[in-house]
Amino acid sequence: MTPSNDASNAPGFPYQARGSLRGRTLLVSGGSRGIGLAIAARAARDGANIVLMAKTGEPHPKLQGTVFTAAEQLEAGGGRALPLVGDVRNDGDVAAAVTAAVERFGGIDVVVNNASAIDLARTDAVDMKRYDLMQDINVRGTFLLSKLALPALRESARKGRGAHILTLSPPLNLDPKWAGKHLAYTMAKYGMSLTTLGLAEELKDDGVAVNSLWPRTLIDTAAIRNMPGGEQMACAARRPEIMADAAHAILTGANLGSGSGSTGNFYTDEEVLRDAGVTDFAPYSLGAPEEKLAADIFL
Repeated sequence: MTPSNDASNAPGFPYQARGSLRGRTLLVSGGSRGIGLAIAARAARDGANIVLMAKTGEPHPKLQGTVFTAAEQLEAGGGRALPLVGDVRNDGDVAAAVTAAVERFGGIDVVVNNASAIDLARTDAVDMKRYDLMQDINVRGTFLLSKLALPALRESARKGRGAHILTLSPPLNLDPKWAGKHLAYTMAKYGMSLTTLGLAEELKDDGVAVNSLWPRTLIDTAAIRNMPGGEQMACAARRPEIMADAAHAILTGANLGSGSGSTGNFYTDEEVLRDAGVTDFAPYSLGAPEEKLAADIFL
């Protein structure tokens, strides 16, 4: 991998990049805010090309930012951005995003499956429209975007450009408590993780790496803050930059010092960054002591 320069490392955060995403093209779903935008912004500082596909073309009454303001941020940060209003539930939107990425930047090197919906209601309380929404965005959307990008990813692999599918989904933890707490959401997130498991095996001879990434603690996002009690939850969370740095380490191969394989892994952000040399995680917190941070679910 190409060595990075100090300017690409975020001020105030301990991760020191060992590689660069300069010139590589990322297609990110749901990247107008939160973790998706943080991952895209980290890549933009390297000089990457980022295609953002998100539903938010107009300002949301409760959530800050649109796909267009996100693209402006990426361009200001040093990257090249293509903002696309689209829905991962719509086959035509996803196909158009893949085509636009190839036409604008000459290919796709990385797909980041970030788009996701959440509802932690138990079975008797979950609304079936919310159930369908989670299945359509989380499972079907991840499968569809990955599927339609495969020809471009295989071409990237043939050119030695580090082809990768990175999905923001948890380890497949079959402890019954996770299904018992919020069955509908668990099925939807584990469906994303099964896509990682299956595609890693399916693509192992094609040179396309497929991995999942999940936060060890809660992450401060608008989605968390808009949940009941979300403001209090966010105080015990880490900043999205920890996920962005971990994604950068995975996509540049900087987390492989422990000898782990390059595909079929279910990483946590903390695990990845420890492998990349980070020992102090306090800068990623909002001020709460490390022992007071809230652990994320599924771990």
